[in-house]
Amino acid sequence: MLSDNLMYVVLIALVGMAALAANYVITTREAQNKFRSERLKWLKQQSEHTLNALSILKEVGCRSDIVEKLNQHAMSLIEEISALAPDSELMTEIARNKESTDRVKRRQGGLESDRAVRRAQIYLNFAEKLLIEMGRKGRLTPQLAKAYQQELYWLNVSMVTEAHVNQAQRLLASGEKHGALAHYKHAKAILVRATISQQQKQVLLNQLQSEIDKLQPKRDYGAGALADSIDNYLNQ
Repeated sequence: MLSDNLMYVVLIALVGMAALAANYVITTREAQNKFRSERLKWLKQQSEHTLNALSILKEVGCRSDIVEKLNQHAMSLIEEISALAPDSELMTEIARNKESTDRVKRRQGGLESDRAVRRAQIYLNFAEKLLIEMGRKGRLTPQLAKAYQQELYWLNVSMVTEAHVNQAQRLLASGEKHGALAHYKHAKAILVRATISQQQKQVLLNQLQSEIDKLQPKRDYGAGALADSIDNYLNQ
């Protein structure tokens, strides 16, 4: 009788241990699946943003070394997607998007619409923040990350300025001088406000001012009272 009771106790203990082990396996698997799902969701978002940013950088003629750094980052994201979900629809979609991005070339004549400019600004800002984050994580030196960030800031300013100049030229071609003048002035205002060295933007400022002067010549207010007083003094 005692041996039977002992056997029952052992069996109950074994069943309990098996239940605990099964529960652990199930819980661990659920946690892994949740992590995998959340990670893939994040990777999808980041890879899409990075590929869009790469497309914009190529379209607006960004420096090749900056493009290459973002391309390396995109590849690392894609490799992780491939490891977590090699045969998934997500992997197929991202691979297709990467191939499309690789074919993008610089857009001649600049961006043609306000919508295209706004979209480009969004992804240039994303690229700026990404490069700074790469610097924090040691994937770039802080100095290089800062230099790249400043380069993208200037590229952003130049792109918007160029868009206004192109619009002004199109309006001039159709005889709309007032609209063209407004775009030239807007382009100049963007440059004036830009937090970059005066030397870096001076040539472009001079070009814009020249176009503004053609459409809106400086007014001649005459010599003025001060000049008259000086002339009278010199003639005494």
